[in-house]
Amino acid sequence: MKDELNTPDRWAYRREYAERNYPPGTRIRLIEMSDDPNPVPAGTCGTALAVDDAGQLLMRWDNGRSLSLLPGVDSFEVIERPKHRGAPARNTRSKGEAR
Repeated sequence: MKDELNTPDRWAYRREYAERNYPPGTRIRLIEMSDDPNPVPAGTCGTALAVDDAGQLLMRWDNGRSLSLLPGVDSFEVIERPKHRGAPARNTRSKGEAR
């Protein structure tokens, strides 16, 4: 991914990474949002609605908030991915598999 000056476009990379890994409908549990003055509480779950041009996840949190997540800055885990081609239905492990 290069821009008009033939330099790597980091925003396009971030956006494409987020779109590929966190499609709309992905369920997420927040671990920590340390850089926000009024963060969503740790442990709150929410649903990814979309990805903006900067690669941020536009979220609908179960507590009614709508604060975006920044992959690589905020800590979170995927609980469940939407069922569609190319993405696993759930983020689960087989019995006996290491955690």
